[in-house]
Amino acid sequence: MPEGHTIHRLAEDHLDRFGGRPVRVSSPQGKFSDSAALLDGQVLDTVDAHGKHLFLGFGRTGWVHIHLGLFGKVALGDAPAPPPTDTVRLRLASATAYMDLRGPTACALITEPEKRAIHDRLGPDPLRPDDDGEKAWARISRSRTTVAALLMDQKVIAGVGNVYRAEVLFRHGIDPYRPGKDLTRAEWDAVWADLVELMREGVRNNRIDTVRPAHTPEAMGRPPRVDDHGGEVYVYRRAALPCLLCGTEIRTAPLAARNLFWCPRCQSGDPASS
Repeated sequence: MPEGHTIHRLAEDHLDRFGGRPVRVSSPQGKFSDSAALLDGQVLDTVDAHGKHLFLGFGRTGWVHIHLGLFGKVALGDAPAPPPTDTVRLRLASATAYMDLRGPTACALITEPEKRAIHDRLGPDPLRPDDDGEKAWARISRSRTTVAALLMDQKVIAGVGNVYRAEVLFRHGIDPYRPGKDLTRAEWDAVWADLVELMREGVRNNRIDTVRPAHTPEAMGRPPRVDDHGGEVYVYRRAALPCLLCGTEIRTAPLAARNLFWCPRCQSGDPASS
């Protein structure tokens, strides 16, 4: 499932390609046809993103709410658009660009109050300028749930997925199985600040990179990571490989419906082992 940086990048890309001009809107698949007819020819005047939710604003007509889920895909390209297939839920087209949406969990035309209701059920998003970690800390500091599970709970913090969850915990030497209530305020503040910076970089580069400058392939004289998910990471999808810092075998286990990755030495909670 795409993480929050991807959705915020998509919001920027939609505004760049379609913002401020009339857009042709269609639903070749047919599931969005009624709403597409209402939107066709309207001006895309604003965009928004919160966690893994994308919103395309068409003035008084409403907002297109998109959640990609596990299987949703967005294809953005320059005009002319290719002939659409019957798997395209939503197509936006202008004289210069097109967008095809396939397989989303959600694609609906919603009102402003309905949009607000979605925001209200989500936790703070490290990529939203007005959000901070206070609301998340209020829940985490009282919870017996593992910090790894809390980071994946979109009601606690929005936009963090499996990669950022694993990587930020490694970067701060935090045992993923620690209960949230056992985190210190200083630890949480450091995690939040790190997520803000890492995810902003993810938006800029359109990929996730989490290794510090001293641990890049060039700095360490190691081969670059080769993985469909791209980006240089410490633990994500590196199960059974040696930790880049201590050489201990990276472990994996299911947690919060996804595979967790961690280094049992660097994340033992013992400062001497980090």
